[in-house]
Amino acid sequence: MADCYVGLMSGTSLDGVDGVIARFDADGSGLAVQAHASAPLPTDLRAELLALNTPAGADELHRAALAANGLVRVYADVVDQLLATARIERSAIRAIGTHGQTVRHRPLEFDGVGYTVQLNNPALLAELTGLDVVAEFRVRDLAAGGQGAPLVPAFHRAVFGRPDEAVAVLNLGGIANLSLIPASSDIEASVVGFDCGPANALMDHWTGLHRGQPFDADGRWAAGGTVQPALLTALLGEPFLAKLPPKSTGRDLFNPDWLASRLAGCAAEPIDIQATLAEFTVRAAADALQLFGPASRRLIVCGGGALNAHLMARLQALLPQVQVLSSADCGLLPLQVEATAFAWLAQAALARRPGNLPSVTGARGPRVLGAIYPA
Repeated sequence: MADCYVGLMSGTSLDGVDGVIARFDADGSGLAVQAHASAPLPTDLRAELLALNTPAGADELHRAALAANGLVRVYADVVDQLLATARIERSAIRAIGTHGQTVRHRPLEFDGVGYTVQLNNPALLAELTGLDVVAEFRVRDLAAGGQGAPLVPAFHRAVFGRPDEAVAVLNLGGIANLSLIPASSDIEASVVGFDCGPANALMDHWTGLHRGQPFDADGRWAAGGTVQPALLTALLGEPFLAKLPPKSTGRDLFNPDWLASRLAGCAAEPIDIQATLAEFTVRAAADALQLFGPASRRLIVCGGGALNAHLMARLQALLPQVQVLSSADCGLLPLQVEATAFAWLAQAALARRPGNLPSVTGARGPRVLGAIYPA
């Protein structure tokens, strides 16, 4: 019999919390999304989470702990919305899978293991919701020598994989990550997945700075500007883009300070810089696909960037040999994909199934991911 799980995701774009109730068969197949709900982050909480992405300011441990509590209260509200929308009894939910909010991601650095920090308080979430909670998914992979990210390629394979052709999945959240999924009939090929550059993080920052808006709706502002070739070349020169997978990144790298250093001496108009940032996002992703997944003839795009018509049009223009699709065309709405992935990972944890792919993260082997906080 299929079980219901809640998945909660607040990504690096920091635009809010997405939640789903998803039903899976016992082996993780047979996905059906029962409900989707979202909630914006309160302005002061979003500002604090952004500030905690960089090591600055006083009393960070205290501020981080309180920000985690505030975030979990938003999570609990989203769970209540989901249950009301789906008209499902709380007792029908097996567990919540919650990612938390990444504020630092430094895998393999410093001591060979490094660290990744997701602000969360899963014990408080269990207390507020009366449901079992599975959290802390990334640290087990990190302990096994992996990057701890990305974790969604295993889910992408389960949902979007095809028996007869290679498929690529591009998540455009705050950071862009790419999953390259071979045809399931090709038993010798491995899934490859990695972060391939920024997505909405830099564009949203620039839009907020110059337009006072949280994001560039449908990419209309960027579409009205002119790409600056010299600036684009400088952005594409970031060494991270040339690194071979496995690799992962976040706001530790692609942040306002990084952008300001690349803009030093640039006299372009703000609208032209926005156009260039959008082009940087799609060029980095298209280059990565052509280099590491040349057999892919289908690119499925999810995350908030899939709702940006300008980004989607530019991806198709750069990849004329590839069919560029929204994940909605494949049965799962773009803002549901990552939340559903963490519901799927929660089920895997309770079933003691490995949730990572060593071919993606570089870990020494498959590992069961997540810590369980009983209700």
